Amino acid sequence: MSASPQAASARPGAVTNPIKVMVVDDSVVVRGLVGRWIDEDPNLAVVAAHRNGRLAVDDIERSDPDVVILDIEMPELDGLAALPLMLKKKPNLVVIMASTLTRRNAETSLRAMSLGAAEYVPKPESNSGLTTSVEFRRDLVEKVKHLGQRAKSRGKGSPLPLAPGQATRQKAGAAPAIAKPSFTIKPYSRVSPRVLVIGSSTGGPQALAEVFKHIGPAMSRIPVLVTQHMPPTFTAILAEHVGKTAARPCAEGVDGEPVQAGRIYIAKGGQHMLIADAAGGPVIKLSDAPPINFCKPAVDPLFESVAKVYGSATLAAVLTGMGNDGAGGAETISAAGGSVIAQDEETSVVWGMPGATAKAGVCSDVLPLKEIGPKLARIIGGGRP
Repeated sequence: MSASPQAASARPGAVTNPIKVMVVDDSVVVRGLVGRWIDEDPNLAVVAAHRNGRLAVDDIERSDPDVVILDIEMPELDGLAALPLMLKKKPNLVVIMASTLTRRNAETSLRAMSLGAAEYVPKPESNSGLTTSVEFRRDLVEKVKHLGQRAKSRGKGSPLPLAPGQATRQKAGAAPAIAKPSFTIKPYSRVSPRVLVIGSSTGGPQALAEVFKHIGPAMSRIPVLVTQHMPPTFTAILAEHVGKTAARPCAEGVDGEPVQAGRIYIAKGGQHMLIADAAGGPVIKLSDAPPINFCKPAVDPLFESVAKVYGSATLAAVLTGMGNDGAGGAETISAAGGSVIAQDEETSVVWGMPGATAKAGVCSDVLPLKEIGPKLARIIGGGRP
């Protein structure tokens, strides 16, 4: 199955410049089904579909896709081997890894993201599960649209659209720069933080690695709790990666576990992680409540529970991710007197969650990713913000 950009844009209701998608999977069922989902969206168009990585790599220049949905396990050339070859031919290409929920595939997906893949999607294990999974379809199509549109905007060298009323800042005599929005900024809490909470989603594993390489040495006095939108198995592997990067104990949170300084707790895929007061101090609480903001685990319940326990001693960061999960919880933290930092638009893979948080006017800073870790480390260490 393949289609040219010209043919795809001629579909009834299709836009004139759709996001071009290549589907690479050794299953003809997956290629056909995913291709149909993509083509049913007027903003998207399938330009090619291939059964292995070798054919896909050889076709990158001809098809010129904006986004590639890349299977991991394929004959001749698998997804992990094909990834760097694709990015060498087209550096601004968005690659979304697709894999079933096995430990091996989770490790490979996280490895792929460290090599330049933008995101991953957990694929149902059976064809019947694939056909009936509304969640998988929604997740895949939304990621293709958000990541593809950002790639197209960056590829043109043009700034991303600003919300109404947002101002730009530029130094006199400087070359034209990407327009940056202005926000209402709140003062940092005067209370030394006793906990750090982080929320992230699309692009989160890479962002977390960047942040934890700076804050690991500084966090001996406080615990860190993280909600990253991920399915089961993936969160366990993420915890291992984060622990190595931070050189600190890190694991999925366990229900009833005491929250201890110097440790990192990752919300387990498929369950919300909260904290609650207990006789001996704060403890982890896991919840099987329905998804919040279409997510489970979700950031909002963690942030809200932490604000109730730690109040103005809460320090929070909202990193890259689709949607607005975390913004409501950040408002609760801010109302309790705590401090919130959001990642800026330019360095976010998707500026959904941090953008919603920044626009809510509850942040003490909106920073590029590389500045967030050092800033958090300084605040945790007792320095001035």
